[in-house]
Amino acid sequence: MDDQNKNLILATVLSGAVLLGWYAIFPPEEPEAVSELNQAELTPPAGASVTAPAAAVAPAEASTLATAATSSDEDAPRLTIDTPRLEGSISLKGGRIDDLSFKDYNVTNDPTSDIVSFLSPVGGTNAYYALYGWAPGAGLGIEDVPSANTLWSAPQDATLSPDSPVTLSWDNGKGLIFNRTISVDQDYMFKVDQSVTNNSDASVALAPYGTLARHGEPEDLKNFFVLHEGLIREADGELAEVKYDNIQDFDVDPRDGSNSETVAVEDYGWIGFTDHYWMATLIPENGQPFRSIAKYDARRDIYQADVVMPTLTVAAGETAATSTQLFAGAKEWATIRAYEKGGIEGFLDSIDWGWFAFLTKPIFAVLHWLNQIIGNMGVSIIGLTILIKILVLPLAYKSYSSMAKMKELQPKVEELKERAGDDRAKMQQAMMELYKKEKVNPAAGCLPILIQIPIFFSLYKVIFVTLELRHAPFFGPFQDLSAPDPTSIFNLFGTFPWAAPNPESILALIFIGVLPILLGVSMWLQQKLNPAPTDPTQQMIFAWMPWVFMFMLGGFASGLVVYWIANNTITFCQQYVIMRSHGYKPDVFGNIKKSFKRKAKSENE
Repeated sequence: MDDQNKNLILATVLSGAVLLGWYAIFPPEEPEAVSELNQAELTPPAGASVTAPAAAVAPAEASTLATAATSSDEDAPRLTIDTPRLEGSISLKGGRIDDLSFKDYNVTNDPTSDIVSFLSPVGGTNAYYALYGWAPGAGLGIEDVPSANTLWSAPQDATLSPDSPVTLSWDNGKGLIFNRTISVDQDYMFKVDQSVTNNSDASVALAPYGTLARHGEPEDLKNFFVLHEGLIREADGELAEVKYDNIQDFDVDPRDGSNSETVAVEDYGWIGFTDHYWMATLIPENGQPFRSIAKYDARRDIYQADVVMPTLTVAAGETAATSTQLFAGAKEWATIRAYEKGGIEGFLDSIDWGWFAFLTKPIFAVLHWLNQIIGNMGVSIIGLTILIKILVLPLAYKSYSSMAKMKELQPKVEELKERAGDDRAKMQQAMMELYKKEKVNPAAGCLPILIQIPIFFSLYKVIFVTLELRHAPFFGPFQDLSAPDPTSIFNLFGTFPWAAPNPESILALIFIGVLPILLGVSMWLQQKLNPAPTDPTQQMIFAWMPWVFMFMLGGFASGLVVYWIANNTITFCQQYVIMRSHGYKPDVFGNIKKSFKRKAKSENE
């Protein structure tokens, strides 16, 4: 077995092993270790009894907040939300932002299907909402501050829009007047300005907070290792991603029995929950220290993300105010990038770029740029493939040049084999001397394949994770590049009237579509640039490899298969031209004929 074939076998086995063993090699990311506030930091100032709905909740008050958080909002009066991209309402009971849908996104790629519903009120399935308030401190009880059941007042028939903020008000009847002004931009960012005016005769202490509450895990939870779904938190430059199951493993807070974890944020940060394509995030102002708290209440099956600001002392006759942003929307790269440039540090990392972020980020940036120019994501993927091949062309040129030289040296290698006989050590030494003399690197043939592995993984991550590939059309039946090929051999690609197998069934892995078939054919043709190896084991591996990959990648996102077909086609052309430029003329059709002759001979035997 010569070194060239050994290298090709090594590259083939390595690439296949990495694909099949991805989970073993690249397991789900473990949440980063974070520091928890000590008891002294959680304890409010002397005389205060802070009751924020997080790790600082006192045991005696936990039951009251639990009842409030689970009471229905069905009969509460509401304010309408109507923006170019959002529709929904705000419940005046608790002032919750708890009804939100995305005008630009449908549940399926049928434009007549329902739009995506995101936040939902208590009383329905999988309630999910944002709640704001003030935790009582010195001189106040829980009844003196607005709770989750407080009925706020607002201007009649008010509608929240980019041009029309709404203000909610509540008077506690004891000299404190609370106001909450909610505004929203053209995209997905809400701003919540809270203030309290003290008209009493004594100073009071309060701690403003914001809460995202999610009742149970999402119904459409993917639970796929390549994608993070669950808690996401930025704290002074440290990004943490914690899956729902791992939130349940947090230490138990003895004061309310919840599993909770608290991080002290000094300068900037945010916390929330991220889904596959959507996200809700609480964002305090930069430079504002706060406690970032994640918790799970097993009694009510509620996940919470809280931001608790420092306690404010409000003297008689004075007003205290605080401001927080709430992102509730689609994880659009351009939109989130604009918010990051606007001052939300690290916000682009809310998209799950994975371990290969140094590749996935630029790859997607180029893909997005191409799509803006071309207007078709499938064609953009092909354009991206061409650009990648141009970037690695010097490496490919060196590799294919080396392969061509090794072909030229093949007669000399055969002579060395005859001289060495069965002495393998002598044979290896002679071959190394020959390669050194002719300045040939026998390992160079592996490089194009090896460099494709991280690029392949990065593009797979981009196609699976990014919203821009969701329901992105190519042409004909390929109307969602984030989904597997919808065509199937089962109905002869739509010729027969019966439906193709369900994409989630085992039959879909057998009755593959046209794109995986083109993938297998392109790999097979690429093999035929070189004569088949003489060793029977190598022949078998090379003969089966294209078809194994064809079925293995049949269930992958069609956008990824488009990339792989384009990559194989370009590689074939590059290798053919480069090898011919070095005097070696690949006999593609001759190698195809020989492979069929060998097969026929083998069958006759």
